[in-house]
Amino acid sequence: MEVSNALKRKRYDGDNHMEAEVDLSLLEAVEKSQNTVELLDLRTLKKLVLSFERRLKENIEARLKYPDQPERFADSEVELHEELEKLKILAGAPELYPELVNLNAIPSILNLLSHDNTDIAIDVVHLLEDLTDEDVLEDNDEPARILVDSLIENNVLELLVQNLQRLSDKDPDEMSAIYNTLASIENMIEVKPTVAELVCERTKLLRWLLGKIKVREFDSNKQYASEILAILLQNSTANQKRLGQMNGVDVVLQAVAMYKSKDPKTSDEEEMLENLFDSLCCLLMPLENKERFVKAEGVELMIIIMKQKKSAYASAIRALDFSMTKYPPACERFVDVLGLKTAFAAFMGKASISLFIPISKKNKKERYQEELEERLVSLIASLFGGILRGSRRERLLSKFIENECEKIDRLMELYIRYSDRVTAETQRLEQLELDDLEMDEEEKYNRKLESGLYTLQLIAVILGHLWCSEHPQMRARIELLLKQQKLTKNDIKNILQEYHDNIGDLDGAEEKERAQTRIQKIISSF
Repeated sequence: MEVSNALKRKRYDGDNHMEAEVDLSLLEAVEKSQNTVELLDLRTLKKLVLSFERRLKENIEARLKYPDQPERFADSEVELHEELEKLKILAGAPELYPELVNLNAIPSILNLLSHDNTDIAIDVVHLLEDLTDEDVLEDNDEPARILVDSLIENNVLELLVQNLQRLSDKDPDEMSAIYNTLASIENMIEVKPTVAELVCERTKLLRWLLGKIKVREFDSNKQYASEILAILLQNSTANQKRLGQMNGVDVVLQAVAMYKSKDPKTSDEEEMLENLFDSLCCLLMPLENKERFVKAEGVELMIIIMKQKKSAYASAIRALDFSMTKYPPACERFVDVLGLKTAFAAFMGKASISLFIPISKKNKKERYQEELEERLVSLIASLFGGILRGSRRERLLSKFIENECEKIDRLMELYIRYSDRVTAETQRLEQLELDDLEMDEEEKYNRKLESGLYTLQLIAVILGHLWCSEHPQMRARIELLLKQQKLTKNDIKNILQEYHDNIGDLDGAEEKERAQTRIQKIISSF
């Protein structure tokens, strides 16, 4: 599964921009602390925690004593705010995090996320984001783990998400706190990947994220919500299924449908759209979500996006490929709604990709084109694997006879290109072995897959399906093209044999055996 890696966020500055260089609040905390803190050590930590606990106690007492007189506890709240700001200095000494946990300060800090004064809760959100920041925790794995374990144990996820639900994007400070809440959750996932499933089990974060991506207006928090959604889904079947049960497939389709006939206006908005498609592709891993996708007319929407030739063009092809992999009903729907014409126009390269290549990929046009080709090859292979007989199969095969078998010509053009690339990589690996660099067979095979072997195998599978049709015109064309390149059917058989021998058992032993039987049948036909 190819799902783009989430990029680490730059800090939110409240005006829909990212402050890349300096955290002003952290500097402010340093300045406020300079009179009392000269050296950040255990003694200083104890003084900071003690001072914080004292101010917290005073604030609790003042609120209990004068519940209906805010002016009587306002000063204690200002002092509590200042203590929380001072605690930010601890981000400069992550090695002290275990001591912070031992001093039992974490429960007191986290309980303030439920404080009646939203500003105090926001202070805690910013503090947590600073303490868990990726740059702060770098090279401090053990202290980071101890801190995050303590945060989780003291219900940080539940408290953060509960607080998130009372924050509004209309208030700049609260908008910043929303951003930093998401950043804190991402930081904790970075330290402890199991947090990705924990936060979805224990809180309503997924529902909140769905609500956020539904909003039509674009802002940095919608962008970040889309990224967090992709992170939560990318390595978790449980989260994929959970979101599917929450009508998530339909909501994500609605979110991408906003771009079926328009392009994102900025690179940030473009990144958000890419995140949404990453989320959609992750959602399409479980079988039941493929079914939901087909029922929600996701196949039709992706074809419309392809026809519009906007920047989501390649993403729509990727989503179609995910939906049709090992799921015949999606393949059948694709043929029924006349998707073949659109797919094969793309396969033949009849549309100029420069018209709809995303802004962020402009300087990587060649790689973008390759990824598009590889995805289309995969999509066509999925169609052959999902439609085995009947009129739909005939319609698929007939595409390769049109215009004097031009699509077979294109297929062989790609076959030669990827074959040359794999041959070059094989020779490079052999040279590395001669240079005494040891490499096991699995690693060598993976290196070849990365160089294009998988796409070459899929091309060979498609050629095999064409050969198995026993159509004289197609067979004659394939033999002619092989002869022109000084190749034989054995070359294709060898690729198919290697593919057959390396089919994994990820989907179970029975499915592996069925897949190998199908490939063996194709090999035998040659």
